[in-house]
Amino acid sequence: MAEAFSLKDHLFNAQSIGELAGQYAAGLPGFDAARFQQETLAGFPERGLMERLDWIADCLEPHLATDFPTMAEQLEAMMPPPLDPTLRDDDFGRFIHAVPGILAVRHGLEDHRDRALDLIHAATRRFSMEYYIRPFLNRWPDETLARLAGWVEDDNYHVRRLVSEGTRPRLPWARAVTLTSDQTLPLLDRLHADPTRYVTRSVANHLNDIAKKEPDRVVSRLRDWKTSDRQDSKELGWMTRHALRTLIKQGDPGALDLLGYRRDVPVTARLTLAAQTVPIGGALTFVLELEAPQTLPVMVDYRLRFVRPGGKEAEKVFKLKATRIEAGQKLSLRKSHKLKGDATTFTLHPGPHGMTVQVNGTDVAEAGFELLPG
Repeated sequence: MAEAFSLKDHLFNAQSIGELAGQYAAGLPGFDAARFQQETLAGFPERGLMERLDWIADCLEPHLATDFPTMAEQLEAMMPPPLDPTLRDDDFGRFIHAVPGILAVRHGLEDHRDRALDLIHAATRRFSMEYYIRPFLNRWPDETLARLAGWVEDDNYHVRRLVSEGTRPRLPWARAVTLTSDQTLPLLDRLHADPTRYVTRSVANHLNDIAKKEPDRVVSRLRDWKTSDRQDSKELGWMTRHALRTLIKQGDPGALDLLGYRRDVPVTARLTLAAQTVPIGGALTFVLELEAPQTLPVMVDYRLRFVRPGGKEAEKVFKLKATRIEAGQKLSLRKSHKLKGDATTFTLHPGPHGMTVQVNGTDVAEAGFELLPG
């Protein structure tokens, strides 16, 4: 039987820590790379992914100066070369290079704010500092936002992305920030025309976060950006769809209208399930037939209702297809949805379940099925 994949062991192991030790030794005279590697690896087995990052910082600290300005200089001297500036996306960096951010928060947050932010600026060109800028935003919101306002124009796209990603309201894995959309939207106004997808994806994700509480404001901002004509129309179209993905699933009228999906044209739907019973681990196979009196673009989603312990229900939305219905012609869509029994994020339970199809945010068909033990 194959051994289960371990992300923490994939990221933090003898090879990666050996490389890190070599980088430290190259930038810090007298650094004992072998001792550092041995001590660091010895502490990994009982620690999780993020705990291992803190542990690496713990093991490095005794080799560094105790005063933060000198420590920051040492950390900068030990950094690897910046990430490739010619790339435009999917260049997050390596987790092993997060240590400067950890130490910037530990030792610079209270008494050396400006020097710590300088360190974060340098470090984010090697590994995203989105988790480590957030304590500064909470402790020194005005001063940190002022720095970020300058970083919007930085020539390094990793630094520009940090402005959006670090201020996101719902950044995964990260501590909350106390910022409002009034504070962050002016930054996004300047970033939305960025030439790199790595930045514009972050801007779209940031807007999607805001949309969960302020949907109308997000729709309005996207309309303004479209009118300003600063971003390439194709890229802005992608950003708009990505930013509105949660609102589209919710059938938000403003979001649907902005994307050109009409709700005032009736759509006739017929939903057919291949079977009324599906075992856990099997697939729910269905065919959806749609008709409309006139040609129109459609966003087709479906919601599954899952039975939960105690008789409660939970519902999840899934994308089916963005396409067009031609006037008077039947559109047929088929899908097999795997009902995984080994998913780590959502446990399935036998019992009655349901499915609802929505087109352009309007419910058009539904059906029930029984989920059986696998």
